[in-house]
Amino acid sequence: MIATLLGGIGLFLLGMILLTDGMKAAAGGALRSGLSRMTGGPVRALFAGIGATAIVQSSSATVLTTIGFVSAGLLTFPQAIGLILGANLGTTSTGWIVSLLGLKLSLGSIALPIVGAGALLRLLLRGRAASIGLAIAGFGLVFVGIDVLQQGMSTLSSRFDPSAFPGRSLFGRITLVGIGVAMTVVMQSSSAAVATTLTAAHSGTIDLAQGAALVIGQNVGTTVTAALAAIGASVPAKRTAMVHIAFNFIAGVFAFLLMPLFVGIADGSWTAGSFDPATSLASFHTAFNLLGIAIILPLTGVLARTITRLVPERGMPATRHLDTSVTRVPAVAVEAARRATAEIAATLFDPELITHPGRAAKAGDVDSADRALDEVRHFLAAVRTGAGEEMVHRRHQSVLHAIDHLERLRATLVEPADARALRDPDVVRIREQVAEALSRARMELAAPAPVDTKWLEETAAAVAGARRTHRPELLRRTAAGEMDPDETLERLEAMRHVDRTLYHVWRAAAHLTAADDDAPPLSLPVFPDPE
Repeated sequence: MIATLLGGIGLFLLGMILLTDGMKAAAGGALRSGLSRMTGGPVRALFAGIGATAIVQSSSATVLTTIGFVSAGLLTFPQAIGLILGANLGTTSTGWIVSLLGLKLSLGSIALPIVGAGALLRLLLRGRAASIGLAIAGFGLVFVGIDVLQQGMSTLSSRFDPSAFPGRSLFGRITLVGIGVAMTVVMQSSSAAVATTLTAAHSGTIDLAQGAALVIGQNVGTTVTAALAAIGASVPAKRTAMVHIAFNFIAGVFAFLLMPLFVGIADGSWTAGSFDPATSLASFHTAFNLLGIAIILPLTGVLARTITRLVPERGMPATRHLDTSVTRVPAVAVEAARRATAEIAATLFDPELITHPGRAAKAGDVDSADRALDEVRHFLAAVRTGAGEEMVHRRHQSVLHAIDHLERLRATLVEPADARALRDPDVVRIREQVAEALSRARMELAAPAPVDTKWLEETAAAVAGARRTHRPELLRRTAAGEMDPDETLERLEAMRHVDRTLYHVWRAAAHLTAADDDAPPLSLPVFPDPE
């Protein structure tokens, strides 16, 4: 009996793992890109969370993906709240599959052929079709597991009386909630825990009240995975995990308080033949999650502000999204690094760095940018991109190129400038031109749309041309005795300084743009390096 129960749970879990992995692989980047495009309000994100979880049949997968996206800065915190709420509602679809298909239709007899067909697709095909085959095999295995669970529960129900289990008293119900939490933690799947409870209720091993208390605990137990994922994670990840925990706790409290009312209504429906116990529990699971959404969704802004105050930002703003947990997802990690690098670039693309040399170094801006670049570089050291990820690999390279040019730009900005050289009319004119270019590049880099660097390339080429034209004229005047040689060298160095600055600004901006583009590999024109 115990062996049959354990086998049924194991088969169900294995089926869910295969179904989830197959659907995630079949979706490919569509799941990530679909979630990351949820730039609307929390309601739109709510439906995205419901859909994503219903497809992959794993709220944990959706929640962990959401945590990764918020960590990378691909989603805002309010959008993450909507996704978390949707994931919790989407996961209740498993209960309906079990109660309506697994228990009522008894698909166990045709499940094995489904497993066989899916396994053949997985072995004979490649790419997305193979992933779909894996999902089909997992789907069939889920019903094989339910069938075995039913057999074990039927034997158990003939040996045990439901009245022997806790649940009649307040303490008994709290105990069952705790058991439900433990079941989810041990199985690492609320879906498997809920399926076990529905099967037990269907076979008469437990009554409706006991099943309702277990389902509440199993729903709350999903917060453990999110809590573990948030340990040592970035501030956005911790905030997202707190939303998941807060929602499940609030929904669980209201479900516990309303449980006697639900049991009374469900018992009446059951007696009248409208619902069986498993369907009633599936309804209860969906209903209290809907109630939690109805309570929290209108308060999304308040909840976001409260959690933001409880978990404040720490460290440098530019690197706040560099969470080591997302390095396992290269596409997300590279995008997080690109966004951090773009913020650092916006700090260095300050017109005052050209019009007032040395000011930023004294204020500490350049030093903080230097530390931030170090952090981005160390973060990217843990990211691996290669075969099968050409687009991500190109973006990875582009970000590294941008970091290299920003490092050189930082070194250029702290170079001392001679006062006499800065008063040269030609130097003043070019510095003003470069300052305007920096200001425009800074604004465009902060904009959500991609940066068009063609104008920046043309400006950099014009400044380089002016430097090359200015140099022989200065040398001619020096040779004619019209200028002091030391002053000439200082002016030439001032021109090279301005040229170097704009050169590295252009190259960094171009590579950061390429990191956000699906175009072919970046090929920048080459003109004489000002260094």
